[in-house]
Amino acid sequence: MNVLLINGSPNEKGCTYTALSEVIRILEQENISTTLFHIGKQPIQGCIGCGVCRQTGKCIYDEDKVNSCLDLAKKADGIIVGSPVYYAGPNGALCAFLDRLFFASNGTLAFKPAAAIVSSRRAGGPAAFDRLNKYFTISHMPIVSSQYWNEVHGSMPADVLQDAEGLQTMRSLARNMAWLLRCIQAGQNQGITYPEKEEIIRTNFIR
Repeated sequence: MNVLLINGSPNEKGCTYTALSEVIRILEQENISTTLFHIGKQPIQGCIGCGVCRQTGKCIYDEDKVNSCLDLAKKADGIIVGSPVYYAGPNGALCAFLDRLFFASNGTLAFKPAAAIVSSRRAGGPAAFDRLNKYFTISHMPIVSSQYWNEVHGSMPADVLQDAEGLQTMRSLARNMAWLLRCIQAGQNQGITYPEKEEIIRTNFIR
């Protein structure tokens, strides 16, 4: 089993990385392999809703890392997305990245357990955390919980390493992810299949 962890910070080895590293450490103790993917610092094109990905299975923009990450996400058994908190929201580049990744995934990420992690100096974490979780809840992805909201605090990695509660939350999240992945595998071994998905009904409220 493999968990893909997406580092949505422009800083490759910053606070978000420090939180994700604690998750990776425990997942590997639990014999779950991990893949850490950094979105980088290059500009990321936002989704334009062209719909080409519905025919091709990938985003029409291939100059950045979205399609390569999508390939990894389709192969992964679980997904964790980490982001710094900017103005009470996730990194804007990460949001552009995830908009395209999830739109182009076309339902292929359904039923993969997922979780979000946020890193803030002081405040704004709940709003950023909520935004990231919406990518999962619209995609039939079970959200993995922890003992508290998945957040660490600090301006520098050294600060995060002093956030004992935040790091414990990361460890609990990792163990819960490992447990759920094993439960899903055990169910599959017993012939339990994924829930049936109805054809999507779309409505609006224009009269």
